[in-house]
Amino acid sequence: MTPTSLETGKTPAKGRSLWDDARDRLLANRAAVASMIVLSAITLISILGPMLSPHSFDKVYRGYVKVPASLSAYPKPDEIEPAFRTLLKRARVTIVDYAREGDEVVVDITSKREIDPRTVRYVDRSDMFENAVLEGFAADKKSAVLRADINFVHFYFGTDANGRDMMTRTFIAGRVSLTIGLLATVVAITIGVIYGATSGYLGGRIDQMMMRVVDVLYSLPFIFFVIMLVVFFGRNFILMFIAVGAVEWLDMARIVRGQTLTIKRQEYVQAAEAMGVSDGGILKRHIIPNTLGPVVVYMTLLVPKVILLESFLSFLGLGVQEPMTSWGVLISEGARNLQGAPWMLIFPSIFLTSTLFALNFIGDGLRDALDPKDR
Repeated sequence: MTPTSLETGKTPAKGRSLWDDARDRLLANRAAVASMIVLSAITLISILGPMLSPHSFDKVYRGYVKVPASLSAYPKPDEIEPAFRTLLKRARVTIVDYAREGDEVVVDITSKREIDPRTVRYVDRSDMFENAVLEGFAADKKSAVLRADINFVHFYFGTDANGRDMMTRTFIAGRVSLTIGLLATVVAITIGVIYGATSGYLGGRIDQMMMRVVDVLYSLPFIFFVIMLVVFFGRNFILMFIAVGAVEWLDMARIVRGQTLTIKRQEYVQAAEAMGVSDGGILKRHIIPNTLGPVVVYMTLLVPKVILLESFLSFLGLGVQEPMTSWGVLISEGARNLQGAPWMLIFPSIFLTSTLFALNFIGDGLRDALDPKDR
């Protein structure tokens, strides 16, 4: 007779659950792990990037419209003097002597009449200069010395057609796109999995009735449904894309129903029924966990679909509105300015493409890890 753990004094070995095995298989997939790192990095950049950026996502730099992406600071050395002379020409004063001292511009100015102290406003309103002061007035106040600091700024991703920093806008767009994709996907999968599994497992007339409801919802015009939501709830994109998820669950319900019709004929489900396990318990313990493979794959396809759908709705004026933006909106704007400003398309596309590839690789890894045949 084999001695028990109490007789030997040894701690009984801890069993491994199916979820532990799935986790180990997922972590063994290098592509999935690398994709999780990339997706986590993009998420952190989207959350923390706008906070750390020196530019606000909606700040307009009128002097830097469609400037290319660069690691060096703006304004360029050869742009400083022409820009300063143009500003003072608008103020109707003449530059007698121009000099640059480090990060400061010092000029002797003169005028046919007394120099207005408000002349400094022309300089301060510029994006290139700040802290302008007038000093050293002559006795007739028709000449003076004007000093101003050069305002050096960096645009690592360039600027858009309105002179806004593309780096900050790309980061803030990541917040919007990822939030939209997450909200809509969670809502769609939650409703679709529960509805489809219930319909497929119960079968019979209940299944037929539930599927006819899905067919009726398929026939409704989606745009009309969204317009009604905007009228009732206002232009709140979070509520609206929760509603988008509430429509996108239809495909998920059909996929899960098909999987459930196959799974419920398996021996372990029939054994659970013979042991008197309730329908809810069978759905929770046997049906739904075994449908997670197709669900995860569909989820990786649904996130980019929702992001592209958001871009379409924003074009119609129903989605994200200026000055807020998303990757879909930035890519649409970049495509219109591709010839003259390719950086407006390149950087949002890199972020969106990286996110989509990461989601696909993660989906493949989760599908393999959760495949019942590999358990």
